[in-house]
Amino acid sequence: MSKVIAISASLAAVALVGGTFAITQMRAPSLTDCGATAVAGGSIGGPFELIDETGQTVTDKDIITQPTLIYFGYTFCPDVCPLDVARNAAAVDILAERGINVTPVFITIDPARDTPEVVADYTDNFHPNMIGLTGSDEQIAAASKAYRTVYAKQDDDPEYYLMQHSTFSYLTMPDAGFVEFFRQVDSPEKVADIVACFAAAT
Repeated sequence: MSKVIAISASLAAVALVGGTFAITQMRAPSLTDCGATAVAGGSIGGPFELIDETGQTVTDKDIITQPTLIYFGYTFCPDVCPLDVARNAAAVDILAERGINVTPVFITIDPARDTPEVVADYTDNFHPNMIGLTGSDEQIAAASKAYRTVYAKQDDDPEYYLMQHSTFSYLTMPDAGFVEFFRQVDSPEKVADIVACFAAAT
């Protein structure tokens, strides 16, 4: 009899552990489950006021209405920017296939050449839903400062100059703000997986 009771107790314990594991696996992930960086949720990101592709003034509240991937670059960039922007566009498409809508955003750090029309043509080449933003020197500098990016002219050529700049992509959520950044080496699949995790957690 005692043997039967012991077996029953063991089975009950297994069932309890299994049930707890199942519940744990079914719960929604938290932000810390998604690989958030140590600086996520800190002082990166914040309000900005820029000019969209139609020439209208917009703010961060107008742009960040769903999970948003923000990249600072410039349209004359010969190598880094096109690869990063294309990667973000590919990640957005992967997420769309999973039923997750994400806004890709391109903010120029070269407003002298990147007019609303220029950034519109540029972003349209990468993704139909990509938003291109420009603005005055002061507006661009304020947005860059908010996201802790850096940029500077590389030479004095009046027309064909290049720009040195940060190359991170920033994931920002409407309610949580900045939550994660991505490096150049991160694949579209990795970006999509992490964004999907944050989308489920917020």
